[in-house]
This record gives sequence, C-alpha cells and structure tokens, in this order.
Amino acid sequence: MPIEILMPALSPTMTEGNLAKWLKKEGDAVHSGDVLAEIETDKATMEFEAVDDGRVGKILVPEGAQGVKVNQPIAVLLGEDEDASALAEFTSTAPKPAWTGGEHTTAVSRACIGGSTGDRKGPRR
Repeated sequence: MPIEILMPALSPTMTEGNLAKWLKKEGDAVHSGDVLAEIETDKATMEFEAVDDGRVGKILVPEGAQGVKVNQPIAVLLGEDEDASALAEFTSTAPKPAWTGGEHTTAVSRACIGGSTGDRKGPRR
C-alpha cells in the first residue's frame, strides 16, 4: 500500500510551511535517511528526510508551493513491489490560494454599515 508523505512540523509552533525544493523526482528510489525536499519555515530552510524505503510514486505538492499545512500529504511513496496503478486514489493537494474576500466582503460590509447590497435600496429598518 502506498505511503503518504506528510508536510512535517519542523518546530513545535509550525502550522504551515513552504515546499522550497524537491531533491527527489517521481520514480526515484528512496532510502530511510535520504533527503527528499527542502522545507521553509518563517525562520529557516531545513532538509526533510525520508523515514521509509521505496520509490517516489507521485509528488502531490509542487516545488515552490507556499502555505502548505502541517500533516497535509505532499507526496506518495510506493513500496518496492508496487506499481503506478496503486496511485489512482491520490490527487494533487497543492494549497489553494488564500481567499481575499472579494465582492462578497464588499456586500457584507455595505450591509453592516447600512449601505446597499444590490438587492435592496438603503439600510434595513
């Protein structure tokens, strides 16, 4: 069964980090202790080592991704006798862009201060 490689918590207070660089590619053999990637925190860039043996089956989070949550799957490791068909259930989990509020926030703000949200005129009485 494929093993999910999770975004590590490199400090007790870390909640997310950036995947700066993959040092292994899909298909590369991996042995316990091999450096898989470089992870950036708000304070440092650290190497992330494999704890299992196998082969990188699929990279789920691309190099350069920012705001990757701790314990989010970032890659999948295949065992020695597993093939790529075992990866069918795994999909990319790249972080989604942060919600900036957009038009909904403007409508809610107008409603809160008594302005129009577009579906009625003036403040509610």
